[in-house]
Amino acid sequence: MPYPVIGVSPRQLPEWAALVGHAKELAKTDLRHLFAEDPGRLAWSTFEVGPLHIDLSKHLIRQETLVLLENLARARFLPDAITAMLTGEHINVSEDRAVLHTALRNGANLAGPVDGIDVGVEVEKVLTRMEQFARAVRANQRVGCTGKPFTAIVNIGIGGSDLGPAMVTKALYDFSDKSRAVYFVSNIDPIAIDEVFNRCDPETTLFVVVSKTFGTLETLTNAKAARQWLLKALGEHEDAVEKHFVAVSTNADLVSSFGIDTENMFGFWDFIGGRYSVDSAVGLAIMLAIGPERFRSFLRGFASIDQHLRETPLSHNVPVLLGLLAVWYRNFFGAQSQAILPYSQRLARFPAYLQQLTMESNGKSVRIDGATVDYDTGAVYWGEPGTDGQHAFYQLLHQGTVLIPADFILFAEPLGGPDAQQDLLFANGLAQTRALAFGRDDAELEELGVPAQLRPARRMPGNRPTTTILAQRLTPEVLGALIALYEHSVFTQGVIWGIDSFDQWGVELGKELASELVPILTSAGAPVLDPFDTSTADLVSRYRHMRGRPT
Repeated sequence: MPYPVIGVSPRQLPEWAALVGHAKELAKTDLRHLFAEDPGRLAWSTFEVGPLHIDLSKHLIRQETLVLLENLARARFLPDAITAMLTGEHINVSEDRAVLHTALRNGANLAGPVDGIDVGVEVEKVLTRMEQFARAVRANQRVGCTGKPFTAIVNIGIGGSDLGPAMVTKALYDFSDKSRAVYFVSNIDPIAIDEVFNRCDPETTLFVVVSKTFGTLETLTNAKAARQWLLKALGEHEDAVEKHFVAVSTNADLVSSFGIDTENMFGFWDFIGGRYSVDSAVGLAIMLAIGPERFRSFLRGFASIDQHLRETPLSHNVPVLLGLLAVWYRNFFGAQSQAILPYSQRLARFPAYLQQLTMESNGKSVRIDGATVDYDTGAVYWGEPGTDGQHAFYQLLHQGTVLIPADFILFAEPLGGPDAQQDLLFANGLAQTRALAFGRDDAELEELGVPAQLRPARRMPGNRPTTTILAQRLTPEVLGALIALYEHSVFTQGVIWGIDSFDQWGVELGKELASELVPILTSAGAPVLDPFDTSTADLVSRYRHMRGRPT
């Protein structure tokens, strides 16, 4: 048992009951009144953490709310859980593993080896090897089998082995080496990798195959296609695969049998989950793009939030507060989703990245002790960059019938382009938080001269909660801090709900069934379909017919 909360439903606690009553009380008021009644509201609801300014003032809370949420966190032994995670206890109960992504950026608090591994030493060894390799590629010292430098890096992975590196590389494009294109392939839709082949020259392309087990179906399928493409062009060179492929994996045997020299294999460990691995060797493509020094800055951003989590009391611990607010809306206001709205085109993939981080972590209906939960857990995370989203789905945020808390991520400085447009971009984001919070009532509409019959349609109820995250500009350090902020918020939610945020068994069943179906779909003779349900059997037959195979 990693900490004493296991085996207890939070709904049984008096701290939960206190929040139920408090939520009913707050439902009778609105944000206009909450601001009016407390002129000092900003003093307890805004925070500086690392390179980020966090404004929680536009939430449906009083200062008392945070106290009640902190009481719940203590009743769920959150401080013990934080210590357990940072010191390498096996808080991933179903897989009997430690959870030490914080060790990747010196954010853990380890007194000694974990599971026989001197974690800090091993992490630094891998980082040093990554840096040596990245410097050699970027200096054109590491070249392809024909002696030409690499002009394209292709990352082949899926899930955490794709979403993280792809999101970060796009976000930090302005800090990258523009002489090399970086592509990401995850989907086994054949067009995905074909599009990359059409953009690349085999002589100058480096493939980074990312798979912890080196057995992931989608990743190995695409890697084999890449190997075939490469050998078709460069097969006369015996070292073609060795020179043009590297691996991020822990399975040396399968890496070697693929044809990759294990000297070009960069490892990570079982205590690093895929969706928490972007700052490990999984981020090799990032380092190749932005360079080792900026990658270290990226890690420092994570570390600033880790230190804050470790050292700051719960009442001022920002990732903890964000996690508690997520619980507040999910369990006491019935919110089913959370919008992530970055006002930066470079962060276009950030909502998708958070989808995996949050929904794969907390999309659970069973507690750590195996009991079925009797309360709601993980919300649906979604979003798009501003201002595009304003002309798409913000209508529902403002006047829809469901409550959707939203996080606005804003920056003071642009990364490029006309400087004046940054003012317009920021004005739009800030205006949306005001409109969502305070709305527009009939008195204001009348003052604006809106006819009475049109006022119901133009009335904005407000009272829609938002978090505002503000930074100077989107840098590697700022991005690392942003990611860590959400990592620890997700962890906080999982502790309150008593679930294992670090396993993902729900992903496995579909993989197993797909493996069973492939030979049925591709067999030369008509397959036996008796074991399948009628729908599956019919769809298999139709697919085979469409592919010209006997049924």
